[in-house]
Amino acid sequence: MTEEELAAEFAEHRQVLVGAAYRVVGSVSDAEDVVQEAWLRWAAVDHEEIRDPRAYLIRITTRLALNKLREQKARREAYVGPWLPEPLATDDDDPAAAVELADSVSMAMLVVLETLSPLERATFVLREVFELPYDEIADTLGRSESAVRQLAHRAREHVHARQPRHRVDKARHDELTMRFMQAAGSGDFDQVVALLAPDAVLISDGGGKKRAALRPIQGAEKIARWLFAVLADNPGFEIRVASLNDELAYIAYFDDQPDTVTFMKSTDGRITELYLIRNPDKLSHVPLLEP
Repeated sequence: MTEEELAAEFAEHRQVLVGAAYRVVGSVSDAEDVVQEAWLRWAAVDHEEIRDPRAYLIRITTRLALNKLREQKARREAYVGPWLPEPLATDDDDPAAAVELADSVSMAMLVVLETLSPLERATFVLREVFELPYDEIADTLGRSESAVRQLAHRAREHVHARQPRHRVDKARHDELTMRFMQAAGSGDFDQVVALLAPDAVLISDGGGKKRAALRPIQGAEKIARWLFAVLADNPGFEIRVASLNDELAYIAYFDDQPDTVTFMKSTDGRITELYLIRNPDKLSHVPLLEP
């Protein structure tokens, strides 16, 4: 194949590869670095031996993403406060847009994936998202097929245990979160508390650069007090709704720049989890405020 043909075939799969890497590393910029490295591998390999380019590229990308995840370990250990994945814009203008979006890129799912071991996470992505056979996953990860089956089982059990028993209706969830943001914006403390589950949890990621709780906050009233304190400190916020990670998210802008991205998870008509990303280093792929 000519270099132009190689580039064209790679480009056909590139967005899928960004999605695969993003699910493993939780960072858009790191995912794009991984895909660039995958291109270098792709350009140098003997293509006559490749029967399924898409599966081959997904395997290479996941292996490289796994290496990147291990490289992140020291950075994660030194991180100030909780670490949350970067928000991913899901419109056609974003370089990482068409990532074969599904529940596996929702913020809640990515937070669950963060609790898996690197090998469990890679196995889950390859098996549950891309449906690769166990023997190919074993070859990708350098493990036996029986070991990979065990990794897949553990990962699947762990993920399912953290998911709601009943699928949440998207329209009802979006309506609930809109009511919550309106109550917060109007200063209605009691309504905010009423919309939160009694044992709701808030996780905020400021990376030591923006005000954020150093530990998860649990309990409706504690969460409400913390949120209103942040709003009091930033009276100039402008709130916009956006599609991020294939779900409804709220972007708080300050001086036309994204300051905070908020995701929510709900069960049985109450908000059970809130994720606030405030670290400016993680907001570079968030849309700017349009005039």
